[in-house]
Amino acid sequence: MVTKSDILEIKRRLKKDDCTFTRICGCYVNAHHEKVVTFAQNFLNLEDEEYYKYIDIAKKVLSGKLNDQLMQLEFSSDEEEAGGKQQFFMGLRASALKDDNLLDVFYDQIIENYDFVGNYLILLFHDAYDVMTKTEDKIKLDESEEVYEYLLCAICPVVQSKPGLGYLSDENRIGPRIRDWVVSMPDRGFLFPSFAERSTDIHSVTYYVKDAKDSHAEFVSGMLGCGPKKTATEQKQVFHAIVKHAIAPFEEEEDARLADIQETLMDKMYDVMESTEGAFDEEESVLLTTNLIEEALEKNGISEEATKQIKEAFDEEFKEQLPDIKNVIDEKSIEKNMKAKEESMLRSQIEELKQELVTKSFEESGELDEDTGFIKTYDVILRVKPQKADLIHTQVIDGTRCVLIPLEENESVNLNGVNADI
Repeated sequence: MVTKSDILEIKRRLKKDDCTFTRICGCYVNAHHEKVVTFAQNFLNLEDEEYYKYIDIAKKVLSGKLNDQLMQLEFSSDEEEAGGKQQFFMGLRASALKDDNLLDVFYDQIIENYDFVGNYLILLFHDAYDVMTKTEDKIKLDESEEVYEYLLCAICPVVQSKPGLGYLSDENRIGPRIRDWVVSMPDRGFLFPSFAERSTDIHSVTYYVKDAKDSHAEFVSGMLGCGPKKTATEQKQVFHAIVKHAIAPFEEEEDARLADIQETLMDKMYDVMESTEGAFDEEESVLLTTNLIEEALEKNGISEEATKQIKEAFDEEFKEQLPDIKNVIDEKSIEKNMKAKEESMLRSQIEELKQELVTKSFEESGELDEDTGFIKTYDVILRVKPQKADLIHTQVIDGTRCVLIPLEENESVNLNGVNADI
């Protein structure tokens, strides 16, 4: 399994003094899916400005949250047979990017499977990393464990620079600057083979996607020959949509109810972690199952009809792979929901205290009957500011004598300790 430390070990090497890329190849594709220009050269022969820009692009393919922007994908068994994607990548790696025919086929495959409107640049790097042996306390020994030979691919949209003004030296004036085509950071890429547990894993590829809301399953399948796999962000979006759709007809505050369910699932995740013998590795998973979902829904009083609907939809969406509980939890929404509950409880407590103060004031004035709890002697008791006392008067309205208290527009009323809208 690919870990954070595996990714960081490769990424840390992408510096001027440590980078050992042997070759870089590229293909610029226009909006009509036509190859405009291709190039190939030794990486170490690049000028410094180009050298650093290409390294920045390569680093980006190794960036992002593991199992979200970065995912380890397994090749299907068919793709490991002759003529399969894995076998093709193996041949491309073995050529060290010096076979123009293989490179042309590779570019064609990208063009066929990369659904993008506009121009873009395909970049392919080759490297061979001498993996040093490490002791248990992670101290490097001066001996090689193996040579990790790999390809790194980056697909970068090419966009026009923004319009603006600039100095036109030929005309010695300020005017509209020329808009250039600029290579952006990659929005997709991959590392083949994966570097897993400090070793070569030829049965998988590490896939990068800029926007974790869309893993582009068609690209994963068509270009990489791997089964579809949802990013952590996609898993959360799908699960939340399933729950909200099912409980909406029964719950007015579905967002709050969803947050309650997530909080329960988070508690169950921590229970599993605490019950695990020994230290729980942060990269280990606590899988979300229908049994755990049912328990969480029951605890939060979700109806049987909604529970059944959620379980069926969950089984359908996640039949290929169960999500980690942590992937479907939005801690910000849980925190927001808990804060709303605390504020609501605090408001209730304040109203109770106000009522207690009113009751106590009547008790202290002797106006409250201890046996009945009702105010004795008087039917109506008024408490007003002294300047209001002379303005109070009675008037018969529709045959009923009423007490009238004049109010200005900016004045408020407190009735039995509670603010009243009058």
